[in-house]
Amino acid sequence: MIPSQFDYIAAQSVEQATRLLEQTQGAKILAGGMSLLPAVKARLNEPGLLIDIGKLDELVGVSTGWLGRLKIGAMSTHVSLIDHPDLTAQPIFSDAARVIADVQVRNRGTIGGSLSYADPAADWPAVFLALEGEVLLRSHKKKRKVKAEDFFISMMTSAVASNELLTEVAFSLDSKRAGNAYIKHRQPASGLALAGAAVNLVVDKKQRIEKINMGVSGVNAMPFLARSLSEKLQGGVLPSEDALQKLCAQVDECDPLEDLHGGADYRRALLANAASRSITLAYQRATAA
Repeated sequence: MIPSQFDYIAAQSVEQATRLLEQTQGAKILAGGMSLLPAVKARLNEPGLLIDIGKLDELVGVSTGWLGRLKIGAMSTHVSLIDHPDLTAQPIFSDAARVIADVQVRNRGTIGGSLSYADPAADWPAVFLALEGEVLLRSHKKKRKVKAEDFFISMMTSAVASNELLTEVAFSLDSKRAGNAYIKHRQPASGLALAGAAVNLVVDKKQRIEKINMGVSGVNAMPFLARSLSEKLQGGVLPSEDALQKLCAQVDECDPLEDLHGGADYRRALLANAASRSITLAYQRATAA
């Protein structure tokens, strides 16, 4: 289809971008455009103004600070996070980035754009939840931070207000006896997750699971934390393969979508497999650290 008419401005600063958002009703931020542009072409989204933030280098890059504090600029592309030297201790980023969609999307799409768009089948939402991240949102007049558990509102809806720009994703990561992993089953045509499980865990000196979080994408109408499964695993060693598979087949928060790509039972089965594999891999990484 042909998109409806819109204006276009390439923002020269974050300040300009947020000012335009404040002043222009129906304005949309254009980052990599991998989700927005197909929706605009299909007239599922009809912005009056596209504000391109692709030239804002201040929104690109990875930085590390004290006590495992990690910050990723919202305009960092997926491909830039594969085997990034500052992320070697956190392999979950490479796990997720390397399986996102296809080469074009990995090279053009951004972590901030993916989170803002809040597609329930995207990969970064699961990682964001598992790592208990937070985002920095900026409007023309103020800044605010939103934690991962409060970020996803409903299907395709995040906490980013119409006058706000997501500028940074931050994590406070464990460094000792910690491991994380992401595994998904992908829809062959789109590369989106039919079921994706991101796991972050910490073990104690006796290799018992001291802390565990699992974020899930592709199953429900919005990404979610599998708290019920974490509660069952916390405090013990890694169960046997069969026992773990059975536990992962009983995620209370699981309320699967049914569509042409798969029914509810199919998605539950895929989640059980992805969850057990990602937990096992994260545990192996934690105990090898």
